[in-house]
Amino acid sequence: MRAKHSLAVRWFHWVNFPLLAVMIWSGLWIYWANDVYRVGLGSFTLFKFFPEGFYSTFGVSYHLAKGMAWHFFFMWFFVLNGVLYVGYTVFSGEWRQLVPNRRSFREAILVALHDLHLWKGHLPARKFNGAQQIAYTGVVLMGVGSVVTGLAIYKPEQLGWLTALLGGYSAARFEHFLLACGYVLFFVVHIAQVVRAGWNNFRAMVSGYELVSSKEANYE
Repeated sequence: MRAKHSLAVRWFHWVNFPLLAVMIWSGLWIYWANDVYRVGLGSFTLFKFFPEGFYSTFGVSYHLAKGMAWHFFFMWFFVLNGVLYVGYTVFSGEWRQLVPNRRSFREAILVALHDLHLWKGHLPARKFNGAQQIAYTGVVLMGVGSVVTGLAIYKPEQLGWLTALLGGYSAARFEHFLLACGYVLFFVVHIAQVVRAGWNNFRAMVSGYELVSSKEANYE
């Protein structure tokens, strides 16, 4: 057995999971009241965020007030958990393993090709490969973006300079929406990768330890 994830990292990870889920779900309750975004060209709409069937199936409709109350309450815990996580990585020095370096982008491409069975080489035997470094650092930056854009549309009068800096209220709202879509995409890919990596990887995020062979006893 080899230690992989500290108690603090596991705590931040498992606290963030339900918090992010609540933020996205309460965001849907708010978005329903003004669901203007779509994929299309001109008057032609290919896909609307979201079809009426989605709202009725999941009971999203007519929860605007509750959505705002939940969103604005839990956002403080979301922010606090994120700040504590970043602070922990800085003071523990773990940021050195997480922040991408000049090798990360090439490595991320190789990881993607490897996962698609298009490259048969060996992936680096490190705690986090290039793809994970980019993904985990990226989601932290997305968190910062969500807070900034969220504040801009939460207090557009009091923080008018911030709203203007982001391109105005409509642009800030759209950016906030795109970031929420990014979380959903990250979540889907993350779950797929966890399933692909297997039980040993999942157990490490629960217990902090993973099973390794003698050859893997030391990280690079």
